Amino acid sequence: ILQDPSNQKCGRKKTVSFSSMPSEKKISSASDCISFMQAGCELKKVRPNSRIYNRFFTLDPDLQALRWEPSKKDLDKAKLDISAIKEIRLGKNTETFRNNGLADQISEDCALSVIHGENYESLDLVANSADVANIWVSGLRYLVSRSKQPLDLMESSHDTPRFAWLKTVFDAADVDGNGIMLEDTSVELIKKLNPTLKESKIRLKFKEIQKSKEKLTTRVTKEEFCEAFSELCTRPEVYFLLVQISKNKEYLDANDLMLFLEAEQGVTHITEEMCLDIIRRYELSEEGRLKGFLAIDGFTQYLLSPECDIFDPEHKKIVQDMTQPLSHYYINASHNTYLIEDQLRGPADINGYVRALKMSCRSIELDVCDGPDNEPIICNRNNMTSPLAFRNVIEVINKLAFFASEYPLILCLGNHCSVQQQKVAVQHMRRIFGNKLYTEAPLSSEVYLPSPEKLKMKIIVKGKKLPCDQDILEGEVTDEDEEAEISRRLSEDFSREPKLIWLSRELSDLVSLCKSVQYKDFETSMKFQNYWEMCSFSEAEASRIANEYPEDFVNYNKKFLSRVYPSAMRIDSSNLNPQDFWNCGCQIVAMNYQTPGPMMDLHTGWFLQNGGCGYVLRPSVMRDEVSYFSANTKGIVPGVSPQVLHVKIISGQNFPKPKGACAKGDVIDPYVCIEIHGIPADCTEQRTKTVQQNSDNPIFDESFEFQINLPELAMIRFVVLDDDYIGDEFIGQYTIPLECLQPGYRHIPLRSFVGDIMEHVTLFVHIAITNRSGGGKAQKRSLSVRIGKKAREYTMLRNTGLKTIDDIFKMAVHPLREATDMRENMQNAMVSVKELCGLPPIASLKQCILTLSSRLVSSDNAPSVTLCMKDTFPYLEPLGTMPDVQKKVLAAYDLMIQESRVLIETADITHDKIVQCQKAGMEFHEELHNLGTKEGLKGRKLSKAIESFAWNITVLK
Repeated sequence: ILQDPSNQKCGRKKTVSFSSMPSEKKISSASDCISFMQAGCELKKVRPNSRIYNRFFTLDPDLQALRWEPSKKDLDKAKLDISAIKEIRLGKNTETFRNNGLADQISEDCALSVIHGENYESLDLVANSADVANIWVSGLRYLVSRSKQPLDLMESSHDTPRFAWLKTVFDAADVDGNGIMLEDTSVELIKKLNPTLKESKIRLKFKEIQKSKEKLTTRVTKEEFCEAFSELCTRPEVYFLLVQISKNKEYLDANDLMLFLEAEQGVTHITEEMCLDIIRRYELSEEGRLKGFLAIDGFTQYLLSPECDIFDPEHKKIVQDMTQPLSHYYINASHNTYLIEDQLRGPADINGYVRALKMSCRSIELDVCDGPDNEPIICNRNNMTSPLAFRNVIEVINKLAFFASEYPLILCLGNHCSVQQQKVAVQHMRRIFGNKLYTEAPLSSEVYLPSPEKLKMKIIVKGKKLPCDQDILEGEVTDEDEEAEISRRLSEDFSREPKLIWLSRELSDLVSLCKSVQYKDFETSMKFQNYWEMCSFSEAEASRIANEYPEDFVNYNKKFLSRVYPSAMRIDSSNLNPQDFWNCGCQIVAMNYQTPGPMMDLHTGWFLQNGGCGYVLRPSVMRDEVSYFSANTKGIVPGVSPQVLHVKIISGQNFPKPKGACAKGDVIDPYVCIEIHGIPADCTEQRTKTVQQNSDNPIFDESFEFQINLPELAMIRFVVLDDDYIGDEFIGQYTIPLECLQPGYRHIPLRSFVGDIMEHVTLFVHIAITNRSGGGKAQKRSLSVRIGKKAREYTMLRNTGLKTIDDIFKMAVHPLREATDMRENMQNAMVSVKELCGLPPIASLKQCILTLSSRLVSSDNAPSVTLCMKDTFPYLEPLGTMPDVQKKVLAAYDLMIQESRVLIETADITHDKIVQCQKAGMEFHEELHNLGTKEGLKGRKLSKAIESFAWNITVLK
């Protein structure tokens, strides 16, 4: 369990990566890759028979062949001609890797394969680091694409679009036209082009260049300026990506960009015109904007722009149904809203309300006491020094109530006033709030609370109420639960009767939809509680109930609002973990907004979704009247499709030093922790290795996989920490609901400890989400990617013990198996096509078809297949004879079309059968109790039968 604050280490053992770049020279062009390959390095060669050999690989000086040594073969044999290479793959995407017994221990990001010859044989290699793997992949791809047109490679880096642009920048600044410039001017110029660079780093680079040329003067030539800029401003990981998606050019055209957006970034409905528009907005050179291409600098700017934000822009609007009952939403709630420090000593402060309301908080707390001159006040009852006039607070609330959200605001009133001052408080509220106050009596004909939509722009008062059947002006009611718990704890006398307080009729009449009542147990509540009554639970009580009766808690929360407040023992105003209570459906989990840290990060992150309106709709499995859900399930949640989240942490940008770090230089050793929060079965964390002494652009290049059983409740928190810390290790974090993630290559804007966005501080990642059989668990890829018929998990229906009902559910067993088979067969067929195309399970079908089409064109550009439409299904027919490898791919493609056909043609029939069974079952819903009693079931057995019934209905849904 996460403790607060966040100065605890992630659990994994510390691993350190030393970048194996030659003398730390950054790769910024194809010629850098080629020089590295010509110098050579050690790579591991992987064989199918589980053997792995260390070999030294080099590229011939004439760029025609790849060689390795030592080798038993003669020198002519221990080589591979560049002209024989068909494709180069990054990752463990060949038969050899999939079947090698040691493959589990090889990192996905360090593996590469060179596919060669007519039979598509593979040379499978593992580099010492992801950096080195990227250099070989980029360099070889470049050579293969260039082998068609001979070019003097080493010279070509100076006539790229980028250099042409840099020369125009230099010329514009070189006012005298001498072709040289003062070092200060050059430093200024580079800083203007890239504001995130530190001046000292730019000066150091110019010193290095001058030293390497043994120059005495500090004047800078055009060539030196271009060299310094490309070495300082090229992010190697973005360069590798550019080369990969531009099919080995050093820039993207509109077509490349279009394929990148569709196949990688998951963008739909993209047109060439839209891509040209992106190029015009981000390309820095005049020439590029005119000709429609995007070079490395513009592409880097684009990837950093809000258009590539990790947060799905759809969720910045209200996207959920707002017409469900209030009890079906999580509600953004604050505890002791008047505090901006801790609850023991802190004075009351009006800014507590301002901050909460500006952050779309929809449930705020007011503790009202008697003040001087018959004017009620709001104060911290542990510190009466600086009370706030109740009237002023109400005015601020009135002004900001609907500033950030137009949905209803709940005022939780802690009333400690005399009857006389209660009347004054009511007058202030009626006068200031006017018709915003919701005081209509609830309708007893209704079963649920009204919806947020219906209660727009309304202020709802939560508090005690006098009995309606007595015509009295004032009366005694039990004290507000939270106060009572605190005084009971402090007196340690738990047997004491709850304290009574006097309540005026006027104040009682302000309360309509949120009447506070005491919780006894679920049985009593389900029988006697009205939908407009709500209970408050202390953290300890709510935790006990969540552990002992998770299913009952969820069912209770379908109809009633629950408020959970932090333990009285948290005198430092630390926060509880809201997720523990959200998992049980509790709507109002009150947070100490004044206390930053991991728990507040989760709360803030969670309420970013749905337009940040302060209301988030709960998953349907927690709303449907008949449905089964327990937060403590160990694995698959019935009625929900699990997903696999694939995260690759690529690099970081401009990490600051931890705020509270003691006397330590500017160096940091960053690593990244990825935490998953959700139902207990989904909670986990993993960390990257540590990168030594690099805060500007540390490269991590590590991939992770997480199985998520209930995606709708899952959140992901990225935390960057310093491994070499004294005092404070926290660098930055970002928390986002899984539902708001955008796939593809994304920059994450990191937030500081108190939650502010830090300028230019980002984490570069790749995100993909697949369904469970799409990728299987990473460890045993070859076994689990295809879930064979025998090992398939069919979700089982449960016996209720009521014969009539069980007979209906029995009719669903066969259609359920059919449905599972159709889905799994379809997914397995897709995985086979991906594997034969040499693509990872996270690849999209679009990427498969692109790879497939490039393979099916022979060397003289003639197609080897033709596309035939049969009954609207796209089949591929071979033209002439084909190598076995191609036959295999075509067979897999064929099977995929076949399975699609089965799915399309029979899905509706199977679906209808399942719906029929569900409808027939639901007809007995009202009768369950009577049927059970008839069959002689009672007590625990009857509850079990009702629970099994709900389980079955959920599975069918």
